[in-house]
Amino acid sequence: MSIPVLRTAEGWWSVTSSGRAARIDTAASSTAGLLADRDAVAAAAHRDGAAGLVDVSTLFPLSPVTVPCRVVAQMTNYSSHVRDSGMNPATVPLTFFRKTSGSISGPFDDVIRPGHVRLLDYEVEIGLVIGRTLAVGTEVTEHGLASYVAGLVVTNDVSARDVQLPKTQFYEAKSYPTFTPTGPVLLVLEDGDHDRFTDLRLRLWVNGRSRQDSDVTDMIYSPVRALRELSRFQRLDPGDLVLTGTPGGTALKAPPKPVELIGSLLPPATKWKTFFRSQARNPRYLKPGDVVEASIATPDGALDLGRQRTVIREGQ
Repeated sequence: MSIPVLRTAEGWWSVTSSGRAARIDTAASSTAGLLADRDAVAAAAHRDGAAGLVDVSTLFPLSPVTVPCRVVAQMTNYSSHVRDSGMNPATVPLTFFRKTSGSISGPFDDVIRPGHVRLLDYEVEIGLVIGRTLAVGTEVTEHGLASYVAGLVVTNDVSARDVQLPKTQFYEAKSYPTFTPTGPVLLVLEDGDHDRFTDLRLRLWVNGRSRQDSDVTDMIYSPVRALRELSRFQRLDPGDLVLTGTPGGTALKAPPKPVELIGSLLPPATKWKTFFRSQARNPRYLKPGDVVEASIATPDGALDLGRQRTVIREGQ
């Protein structure tokens, strides 16, 4: 049975079956260190009825993924998001990009929109937390996946579209500080939990209104396919984070085909000016004061990664 883990300024906590939290007896200061101390995690999780349990509501969770670490993300990995992007799910390739670990923030921290950004978007994603070194050349199999993916987290791959699109790159647009809210829960997986992965439902709301709502059956490339591909060229270590893509419903959508065709005939400067003028009228982009909530869980709650709540603030 999975073990929900929280990190606070005071240390690490396991959430017991009673719904209360027990302090984990560990000296670990990093996610990698915690995952190496699985016995302590399990011991705390089974302390129901013991003294020293606290109400989870009294804790203020930080990101359960500590930095520095690698952050690797899959592109357009849900059929609904691929269609929103004007592409064909049957032909979209398995591709990746990197984010800085400095973009990781807590599940209840403000998201700071840089002063030059106007088209700020959201992307709820399942984050895979690596628990064992994946060296280049490793053969990853369905049976062996559980030995490399130790846990799951809720992430929001916040994106500055007006930086991403004209520069045709993702690194800067998705790497500003606070652009990867993570947590609240690090769901440490145990035997059999990986079998429920496709039952997970991803949901995101802005100001209480649903924007994204899909389950993993919409995913194109599974975690084993992603790690198998990554292992050809990218080393991963315990505590590293792999984002697995987002479903449809983001603010950004491809223009209708006739508009896209006309745009392709324009000079680049004119095309982007026209595109951003039209996007500026799109009310779905995030604005200062907006409240973004995201959750990932199975319908029966057997796997529950918690619910994060962040507020958009204006930066410099």
